[in-house]
Amino acid sequence: MSENKKFPNQVAVCGSSSPGVGIAAGPPHEALFLVLSYLPLFELLSMGAVCVSLRDAVEHDVLPWLHLVVDRPLSSRLNDYILGRIARKADGRLRTLALINCFKISDSALHEVVQNNPLLTKLYVPGCTSLTPEGVIRAVETLSQHSHNLNSLMIGGIYNIENEHLEVLKYYLLKNRSQQQQQQQQQQRRLYHKDIEASKLLRNECVAMIDVEMCPKCQEMGRVYDCSRERCKIKQEQKFGAECRGCSGCVPRCEECGGCVDGDETEEAVCVGVLCTSCWLQLPKCNHCNKPYCTRHRQNVASSSAAGFVCEVCIET
Repeated sequence: MSENKKFPNQVAVCGSSSPGVGIAAGPPHEALFLVLSYLPLFELLSMGAVCVSLRDAVEHDVLPWLHLVVDRPLSSRLNDYILGRIARKADGRLRTLALINCFKISDSALHEVVQNNPLLTKLYVPGCTSLTPEGVIRAVETLSQHSHNLNSLMIGGIYNIENEHLEVLKYYLLKNRSQQQQQQQQQQRRLYHKDIEASKLLRNECVAMIDVEMCPKCQEMGRVYDCSRERCKIKQEQKFGAECRGCSGCVPRCEECGGCVDGDETEEAVCVGVLCTSCWLQLPKCNHCNKPYCTRHRQNVASSSAAGFVCEVCIET
């Protein structure tokens, strides 16, 4: 009996075949289409290179491309040409464009993408150092003319941003926001320990309208944080103005609770940053150096047990 007659009902997965067996490629499983939209860009592109069936599924399904997030390790490789090719996969229906530290992207490439995707609601370009303030304003203005969907913008790390640029950007963004959203924006407080990366903000609707403002202390553009301490919060609510409101360079803050700290209550952590005495006492500490990790960097614990852990610094030394 021939091999073909032994296995008449055998179906190949993703177009694969075995020697001596004539097998027709089958379509991807229906569940695959539900998974695609949740894959990060790197994994999505990798899946398209597995086989013909998966490549066709990735190429022809618009849903995975509606929220385009480019982060490491692809940030350094993305250029204007590649961005244009990837953005076209959304077929003009792109909703989120997040280019994290993509330093090769130019103003012209950004403008082309926003011009072809008027439904954008989130534009995140932090660390895109080849962009100019004028280029960002042009992109936001284009989106505001075509529609009023854009309501969140990230531009931290772009050079030469002045207060005049910021006022123009706020003008367009406020036009796109409802009265309720504007009130929520005024009541929203940015806390240092709850500030997360742009790539993790995509499914968070409570996002600041714009990520930078002028620090009241150093008068430089950057992320300005409110204090989590109750006494400072009361001062700010009573319009007295909290003295500890400012950027991280002007006001040292606890990595764990986000409260302001002074020299008398500053404690060292294994990770970069400082802790207040109260948080330092509550966190588990390295068996050798007696320093803790903050919650944000606790995954760096190399070895741990019921008896404690040893930090990566002590292991290396």
